[in-house]
Amino acid sequence: MLKEFKEFALKGNVIDLAIGIIIGAAFNKIVQSLVTDIIMPPIGMIMGKVDFASLFVNLSSTHYETLAEAKKAGAATLNYGIFISTIVDFLIMAFVVFLMVRQINRMKKEAPAAAPDTKACPFCFSTVPLQATRCPQCTSTL
Repeated sequence: MLKEFKEFALKGNVIDLAIGIIIGAAFNKIVQSLVTDIIMPPIGMIMGKVDFASLFVNLSSTHYETLAEAKKAGAATLNYGIFISTIVDFLIMAFVVFLMVRQINRMKKEAPAAAPDTKACPFCFSTVPLQATRCPQCTSTL
């Protein structure tokens, strides 16, 4: 069993997957920083100096000025501003992955189309081998 596990763990696909997960986690941090620190502040300025991370709905009866105060007091809140930031984060990540897959697909060489080995009979439209001189269906000369 240990030998089987070693063979599984050291296969190229498992190692490639592990590397992909590590790079993906690092890339996720970059995208989160892009959304939180670069994209959302200008959007907040355009929408009237709104900080999306501080947008929340207080579900308790006590009033709190900021999300930090509500969290410190342990109040129940709906943090829709953080949710909006997460959606933007996801959309950017999905778009970047789309661009990467699109570029990889462009770089792959397309296999040349195989030469046809059959042709259609012009009289009965049945499929005939390319070398045939007579159609086996209608016996017409090709």
